[in-house]
Amino acid sequence: MRIPAHSVCTAIRDDIVAGVYERGSRLTEELLARRYGVSRVPVREALRTLEAEGFVVTRRHAGACVAEPTEQEAADLLEMRTLLEPLGASRAAQRRTEAHLKVLRGLVRLGQERARNGGSEDLRALDTWFHETLAQASGSQALTATLTQIRHKIAWMYAVEAPAQPADVWAQHGAIVDAVARGDSERARALTAQHTEHSSAAHRLRFSGGAERADRVRTSQHAVNISALRH
Repeated sequence: MRIPAHSVCTAIRDDIVAGVYERGSRLTEELLARRYGVSRVPVREALRTLEAEGFVVTRRHAGACVAEPTEQEAADLLEMRTLLEPLGASRAAQRRTEAHLKVLRGLVRLGQERARNGGSEDLRALDTWFHETLAQASGSQALTATLTQIRHKIAWMYAVEAPAQPADVWAQHGAIVDAVARGDSERARALTAQHTEHSSAAHRLRFSGGAERADRVRTSQHAVNISALRH
């Protein structure tokens, strides 16, 4: 069965974000094909997509390599997020469906419950799910795709400290959902702008932590799930 290039792309991107591949390291088609159990064709297509997204660069005499973003490029991503996430929330207030609201409210309830009982890993996953759903509720595929790409790249470039008061974060999420449910696009925009600016303060560049990154790579338990790729 032929594994689609987008599944291979997702697997390679996840490994880049997780630090399995060092910044600047070569990504040869042969080795990647062997690692993911695929032919070189989907790997080649995946590398082209990842280059367009900014995770990979092509160098003379070296071929495809993991990109090495600058501090300015990383800072620009946070600024882009603070501009686009409020826009997405504003659009969501105008275009959301009842299905979107049901998922968003359910995530807020779960997040508030986990915040009371602890469980930072659950909260991190729920936060990602919340923001992805909010973006989808905007009704714009282009905006949703752009925000998803920005969030992947931020996760790659930054370590994020867990909030000292996670209940406050989920109270902010709840207020955003309330504004979206009422169709109040200006309040949804303003609340999301405050939320993203506040959360940006918890981001710390990984660039200066070489030892930390090396340790992350050595201890990475990321395994390629070829059966998952085939579905």
